[in-house]
Amino acid sequence: MFGGQVIPPSKSPHLRKSDGEQGNTEMEGLLHSTESNDLKIPSLPISTAAIMPSPILLWRFKVLLFFLWGFFCCKIGWGSGMRMSVNLRDLFLYEAFLYYNPLLLVTMMVWLWGVNLWVFAQSTISYAKIFDLDQNHLTHREIWKVATWMTIIVPISMTAYLYLYSHGEVSLAASQPVFLYCAVALILIFPFDIFYLSSRYYLLRTLWRIVFPLQAITFSDFFLADILTSMSKVFSDLERSVCRMVHRQVATIAWFEADSVCGSHSIGIPIILVLPYIFRLFQCLRQYKDTKEKTALFNALKYSTAVPVIFLSALKYHVLPDSWTNFYRPLWLLSGVLNSLYSFYWDVTRDWDLSCFTRIFKFNKPSLCSHLLHGRKWVYFWVIGSNFILRLAWTYKLSAHLRHNYLTVFTITALEMIRRFQWVFFRVENEWTKMNSKSNLQLSEISSEEDKLLAPSNHNV
Repeated sequence: MFGGQVIPPSKSPHLRKSDGEQGNTEMEGLLHSTESNDLKIPSLPISTAAIMPSPILLWRFKVLLFFLWGFFCCKIGWGSGMRMSVNLRDLFLYEAFLYYNPLLLVTMMVWLWGVNLWVFAQSTISYAKIFDLDQNHLTHREIWKVATWMTIIVPISMTAYLYLYSHGEVSLAASQPVFLYCAVALILIFPFDIFYLSSRYYLLRTLWRIVFPLQAITFSDFFLADILTSMSKVFSDLERSVCRMVHRQVATIAWFEADSVCGSHSIGIPIILVLPYIFRLFQCLRQYKDTKEKTALFNALKYSTAVPVIFLSALKYHVLPDSWTNFYRPLWLLSGVLNSLYSFYWDVTRDWDLSCFTRIFKFNKPSLCSHLLHGRKWVYFWVIGSNFILRLAWTYKLSAHLRHNYLTVFTITALEMIRRFQWVFFRVENEWTKMNSKSNLQLSEISSEEDKLLAPSNHNV
């Protein structure tokens, strides 16, 4: 009645059979049960495999969703822009670009950093040991996961900003970049153990050590500080964006006035541009104080050459046109060339050390990538040549009087990040080579001391 097994009586006249027939029936039942068990055993993994999709199919589905998302964002953004008049469209797109291009460039840098970590993981370089990371540090897969979410969220906010403004919802449109900036800041300082707490703490602690170099400078300190110098334009745009948010100038025409508190003539622009170089300069001075190495002073001199490039450019808005053309502009060009050449020389001879260009593209497992890159002369010619060209173009993005060409500045800033992406490979490889040489030297000194102690004594007892 309740689902239990029903056992019929053995002496029932309807079920009673002869002995031979009963024996055959028992044999057939045994064979039937054995066959059914044999069929059930392999059927389990088949049913499980049928339910679970293959990783390749799942990956293709994600890529398809990503492209569909990108198509809809572009379609909505294009349609929203076409609803505006030509003059308003140019001004509004410039403003939208100002709010979102810093986060887009940061997203690009996160993607490139993930590629750096992937190459280090495939090669013989232990980047965790170089940066003194614990076992819970983020791998390239987790970095790419963060970059993927940033790639999705930032364009969605930008599309919503364009759509709402073009449809007359100005207040809602103005809230989109504000919410995005606040969300990013809250995620960085969120004190609970989610969103990679240990890695966020490591980043914030390193930033604190960069701003206040009150202790000995580690490799991760000046490594991140060097990356920040390549992102000085990003920080300048962040400052202008936050300034407009604080003064409630988002989605308004008040900020179009160049002389306003958040305009293109603001003194805050060159100050924010120069801060990463000042931080790096103080790090070099602190390093000289600790080590007494003159190389640190020459490195400090390199970062000091960026200061006149930034402030001479900003003087254009505060001096007479004739003074700018005849005196300050030649000084700006001269200081820009000097800074670019000095920085290029330091990259190649000090940060990279051309004498040890041998191991960076040597992977643990032979692959097509390692075969094409490891030990190939064209790799070094490409890196050195592109570094030289981009170092010269790098002066453009530091110049405040050229900021109105925002697409050109955006392109040059993106190229500067690619240059820094290349720089990371050789800088980390050079540090790894130095660490290995020091450890080998220490081992040789220890072995020589042990040999002296174990050497037979000639004294007579």
